[in-house]
Order: sequence, then structure tokens, then C-alpha cells
Amino acid sequence: MKDAGDKITPIEPSQKLSDAIRDVKNAFADRDDVVVDMREAHRMRLDLLATELAPVFADVPADMDSFDFAVSSGLQPRLWIDAVSHVAMGRDRRTYRFLKDTRVGRVVLAETTEMKAVADAVTRYVAERVVERQHMMEGGMESAVPGLHRPVVREAEPPIQSESRLNGWTTFFAGLGLITAGALVGLAVSLAMFWDRIMHMKISF
Repeated sequence: MKDAGDKITPIEPSQKLSDAIRDVKNAFADRDDVVVDMREAHRMRLDLLATELAPVFADVPADMDSFDFAVSSGLQPRLWIDAVSHVAMGRDRRTYRFLKDTRVGRVVLAETTEMKAVADAVTRYVAERVVERQHMMEGGMESAVPGLHRPVVREAEPPIQSESRLNGWTTFFAGLGLITAGALVGLAVSLAMFWDRIMHMKISF
């Protein structure tokens, strides 16, 4: 048992508040470094993809202003193709995701770790948009782009008969009609000539 005159020594905390605050700040800084590193890694891969697609972007008609072809900054960098489609990186920093916003929601047009595969998907998408615009400008006519023509199906027309053949059939039927009419007239005349004789023979019987 301690005497009343003994002094009580306060127990010092194992860690001061200032030290705890410093540790928390360091943790936040480390996490920010991870986020920054992730963002920079995403942007670097998207920049490489944009470089791969640079020849495709350069071939787009100059009067088409519906494409963006730009890498945006932010927490999640994106390579924008147009107002409704873009390429973003997956959480693994390796997977390219080609996405498009539609009326029914966002759809995935391509998802791959291969840069060439996603570049081919974007190239196909750009080509389809260019052809759609050509069709709209031409009023639905066939596009002049090689390899994209569709066969035009037309209904079969009846064969046209030659004038000489038609004239031959006309002459044949006309002659047949004259012969038939002549035969009927001859029969009527014969009946008229022999009518009295036929009646006399009936009376005799």
C-alpha cells in the first residue's frame, strides 16, 4: 500500500495523437499515390492505343465532325471515339473495354487485353459510321466504298415478243375467223336452196 505522500506518476499513452494523425496522413498519401499511379497507367495505355489508331483517325473525311478522338483526363481516363462511344481500361489496368451508350443502356462492343484487337474493333466502328453517313447523304443509294456493294434484286420482266411473231399470230387468227364465217354463210345458203325439197320429202312421208 502506497503512502499518502507518494506522488502518482501519470501513464503516458503508447502513441501521441500527433503521431496518429501523421500516420493517417501518410496512409492517405500512399493511397493517393496508388490512385495517381493507376490513372497514369490507364492514360499511358490509352495514349498508346490512340497512337495505334492515328492513321485511322487521319483517314476520316474532314467534313465529319461527329468524332472526338481524344483522351480525357480525370479519375478514369477515356479515349473518346464519338459522343456515345469510348475505350476505357479495366481495373486490372490491362483490359481494354470498348463501350457504347445506347437507348437501352451501355453495351460492350469489345473487351480484350490485346491492343490490336480493340484497335480493329474501333476501326470497324468508325467505318460503319462513315458508311451510314454516306447512305444518309445519298438517300439510301448504294455506297461507293469498294466491297460494300449489295446485289440489287429486281423482279423478272416478261419476255418481249417480236413484232413479226405477233403479226404472224394475228394473221393466223384473222384467217381462221374468215374461214369459219365463210363456212357458216355457205351452210345457210345451202339450207335455203334445199329447204323446199326437204319440206316436200317430209310431206311425201
